[in-house]
Amino acid sequence: MSISRQLTQINLFKRTKDGEWDTGLFVGRPFRLSYSKAEILMADAWKQRAKGIPQGCFLLAYYDNELDDPANVEAILLRVIQPTKLPTDQDVISSMVEYYKDNIRTGTHQRSQLDTFTRYEFSFSGLECSVLGSFYIDETGITRFGADLENFYSAHNYSAIKPSPDILKAIVNYRENGTPGGVGDIKIGKVRYSSSRRFQQTEIDVPVYVQAHDFAGKRTALFGMTRTGKSNTVKKIIQACVEMSNNAQFQLDQSHEKSDEVLKPFTEDNNPKYPIGQIIFDINGEYANPNLQDQGTAIFDLYQEQTVRYSTIPKEGFRQLKVNFYNEIQTGFELIKTHPLIAEDKTRFVNNFKTVTLNPPENYEVDRFSSAAKRYDRQVVVYLCCLYRAGFQPPQNIKVRFSANKEIRTAVNQIAGYETEPQDNNKRTGTLELLLEQASVWWENFWKVYTPTLGTSQKKNSREEKNFDENEDEELKEWADDDLKALLAMLTGQTKNEKQVYSHNGYKVLTPVRNQHTATVQKPFDEDILAYLRAGKVVIVDLSLGDEKIQRLFSERITYKIFQDSINRFINTSPNNFIQFYFEEAHNLFPKKDDKDLSQIYNRLAKEGAKLNLGLIYATQEVNSISSNILKATQNWFISHLNNEDEIKELRKYYDFSDFTEGLIRFSQDTDKGFVRMKTYSNPFVIPVQIDRFPPEEFFTT
Repeated sequence: MSISRQLTQINLFKRTKDGEWDTGLFVGRPFRLSYSKAEILMADAWKQRAKGIPQGCFLLAYYDNELDDPANVEAILLRVIQPTKLPTDQDVISSMVEYYKDNIRTGTHQRSQLDTFTRYEFSFSGLECSVLGSFYIDETGITRFGADLENFYSAHNYSAIKPSPDILKAIVNYRENGTPGGVGDIKIGKVRYSSSRRFQQTEIDVPVYVQAHDFAGKRTALFGMTRTGKSNTVKKIIQACVEMSNNAQFQLDQSHEKSDEVLKPFTEDNNPKYPIGQIIFDINGEYANPNLQDQGTAIFDLYQEQTVRYSTIPKEGFRQLKVNFYNEIQTGFELIKTHPLIAEDKTRFVNNFKTVTLNPPENYEVDRFSSAAKRYDRQVVVYLCCLYRAGFQPPQNIKVRFSANKEIRTAVNQIAGYETEPQDNNKRTGTLELLLEQASVWWENFWKVYTPTLGTSQKKNSREEKNFDENEDEELKEWADDDLKALLAMLTGQTKNEKQVYSHNGYKVLTPVRNQHTATVQKPFDEDILAYLRAGKVVIVDLSLGDEKIQRLFSERITYKIFQDSINRFINTSPNNFIQFYFEEAHNLFPKKDDKDLSQIYNRLAKEGAKLNLGLIYATQEVNSISSNILKATQNWFISHLNNEDEIKELRKYYDFSDFTEGLIRFSQDTDKGFVRMKTYSNPFVIPVQIDRFPPEEFFTT
């Protein structure tokens, strides 16, 4: 075994020449011990010498065995929970009450009227501790940690020690594959036991480290009330991932022979093999823009060469989240339907329009002349005409194609006063190819003459009609289905039924969505973002000025694109670099607690993302606001202040957070920002940590 596989150079089982434990200060002895709980007798003098025993602090209970018996060398790791009763407490309380009644001073100062023996008896108290596991030495001489007890002896054989700073550093940063602060480790904060820090201020700061294995490709949750330091913690994680990414040895697009070694995500020294891509869905704009919260800086300022920013509106230095509505049919249509003014419009013609589905039918690319394919083509053409009339600038010289049988064409030609016939090579299929202006006029004229029977009077046995019109079993259907009628009503501003025609605003209701459109023929923004992430860039999507529904649409589309690309790489045994997703105010995007739909992209990201090297970091104010499917898959937890018992009750279900439920309710706005209880993938238990401030001090000194 190399030295890198040892816990640390520090000896957790060091003793003095007299046989006393030399790893900290003696604070008491257990009087009850089980597999899950220890009760310890402590004296006031021992507590004072140890500078206090705060709730949540770590203790080591050593078995006082003979030194020549290495099989019994172990240290039980304890966490202080709360006071507990001593067997003698009732007698002590009775004595105290009697002294108080007699107005006898019971303090330890010179004016105390108690005798020495009574003062000694009154100074003892009990503490309840939870058992987190045990440190021991294996057969190879390496220090290991087990998350339970394999055995325990009579309680009187143990000494409880409050660890020294060096020993505490080894405990909170324990991992089997490295030393604290070694290669691949990033400092994220320091140990902090309590809100009050009268004693802690005089102690040496004990650093807490994280490593690439902790976050890369894992699910990480940050819970806490507003202004408790969640965003600061997210930024520290981003900073840690950037530093890890800088240590990557290869680029993803380098040619490799496919092998198990290439597909491994980490190198032997625990660094990621390929650069880590990070995408931040910035709901409040605090990652993309300088702000006072970060002392006038932001993630972008810190890593300008590695960061690309996107925005839903035109902004200097930002790429735009624009959609070419003519090329990206489904995405553009979803943007229209989810726009606030349209989503909230309850008029009948708008509701009918929103029920239209512009998804191509099955086998559309294979059989373009099927009945379903031709109906879909007509719907798309009328939708594009609506965009054109509403002022969405089309690509230059764009033409549209759709089919219409001879009866339909004849009726439209008569009202138009001129003939619009298929090209010579399309007469057999009845396909028209028109510019958008021509197509808009054609469909407007069609709607003027249309009746439910128009287009269905051709003879069923006509060979010509069978070749270019609907299948025989569909010839009796109305030529214009409900979706096409809804689109024509939007195009023309007229809704028709058998009795009368209703006029309305029609396509004019689409004009507020024009600022989401771009006429340039460009790579879709989700493909653009994916390319940056594969190169290890930090992508910030500024959604601060977008509506909630638009935020959800953009985030889902981008997430789905990355997820599908990762699946394709996985199926084709191509390497996936790590991509980290960051979601602030996750309750606005994620499925709710009782939502059991595992097909939703965020549930799939939580459940399947690990094998695809996709990490998920989400922050919100309430544990109860997140789907249980996501919570159950979460490996890293950062919990700050929670202000109600419902949240605490939910949190108790996970790891050993039940040890901290009392402390999480208490909070000081002035001093407790960034004070979290942290459980990471590489740590077998929860650690109380004061997260370092972002940005790091060296940013301002350099």
